[in-house]
Amino acid sequence: MAMTDLQTDATLLTILKRTKVIALVGWSPNEDRPSHRVARYLTEQGYRVIPVNPGVAGQVVAGETVRAQLSDINEKVDMIDIFRKSEDVLPIIEDMLAHLPTVKTVWMQLGVSHQAAADLALAHGVDVVKNRCPAIEIPRLLASGHTL
Repeated sequence: MAMTDLQTDATLLTILKRTKVIALVGWSPNEDRPSHRVARYLTEQGYRVIPVNPGVAGQVVAGETVRAQLSDINEKVDMIDIFRKSEDVLPIIEDMLAHLPTVKTVWMQLGVSHQAAADLALAHGVDVVKNRCPAIEIPRLLASGHTL
């Protein structure tokens, strides 16, 4: 589908409907951190969430082993959800492109945006969502009468 950065409701719905497995980069074991809460929410919504955090790699959380980096994932991943500083995004996208050819979407969380990384992903046919949170978008879309 590879679109521009246009983030319409129709685009977000398409992304959320086709996504089954999410690698959540920057996951925190701290239950008070947004990345932890969003991972739990996405799991409750039926998505498989693979946590990525080098500091706690190897731990098992909700049946998933925390991975150190994207290249440690051997399963099919549909989307990466990035909870890292904007300046950390480009190497994450490069790692994704090198090791996870099935990824269809890069989702950068609230406050996260890196245009060069977005352009690189788009050039490889990967959709990009910036500065949004799926745990906000899903209930908003459902409240608007959409189904996932």
